[in-house]
Amino acid sequence: MKYIFEENSFHSHFSLLIEENRFEHIFYDNREERLLTIVWNRGESQQISIDGYCYTFPKNTILPLMVNQSFWFEKPQNLVIWRFNREFYCIVDHDKEVSCVGFLFYGMREITFFRLNEENLSRFESLRTVFIDEFSTIDTIQGEMLRMLLKRLIILVTRIAKEQSIQPPMEEQDFDIVRRYNIAVENHYKTKHQVQDYADMLSKSPKTLSNLFALYNHKSPLQIIHERITLEAKRLLIFTEKPTKEIAFDLGFEEVAHFSRLFKKVVGDSPTDFKEKHFRN
Repeated sequence: MKYIFEENSFHSHFSLLIEENRFEHIFYDNREERLLTIVWNRGESQQISIDGYCYTFPKNTILPLMVNQSFWFEKPQNLVIWRFNREFYCIVDHDKEVSCVGFLFYGMREITFFRLNEENLSRFESLRTVFIDEFSTIDTIQGEMLRMLLKRLIILVTRIAKEQSIQPPMEEQDFDIVRRYNIAVENHYKTKHQVQDYADMLSKSPKTLSNLFALYNHKSPLQIIHERITLEAKRLLIFTEKPTKEIAFDLGFEEVAHFSRLFKKVVGDSPTDFKEKHFRN
């Protein structure tokens, strides 16, 4: 079943998919469909693919997915899927914790599945029922009701995610720096490749950022930049026909050799070998 709410004048979109027999998203096939996604696996563990890599999606877990990730699910009929764009929800961007640029989508950079205990499972089942009711109730305040419910969902998932993923617990001001750094990298990784660039944006020194990330067992600021560059390179190698030279240029490298060295350092293979291995497998 697919439920859809749209406000054409604002280009806003919010959808709920339940027990769909087919669902996949290839970002490079439709770059205009910029939807954030939250997926709940209510059934048995299943295999999924994200950006060409396979993962096991455990039963009773939640998975947040970014706009530019491409994904495929083995058993979409066992999933509950919420999808929304900034135009629908991010009128609440001022709320750093639960906005489109909040913890779920910019607080972490790894693929993470968040476990639901019995209490949270009950909450999610109740929310699913209320969402269905609101999608079926068409009136002048339907959009506001759905936005309120979506914020409730994001708050719930954010609490679960922070409990399970941040060790040691992070001070709020420190978390905000990490979040802002991740957002800055996401927005500028194609043109800015040095930690100093982002330190200047945040009015911090590179050493302060490095010490902060190390304190909470995060990857270093430079690793985050390099991994974001190579992640995009891998996506372009897998999902487009662009040659390595064009990909290097797209990612801000004047010399293909410089790009190839960075790619091999991070990934372990040259861009050409990576593409050949991917399609051979």
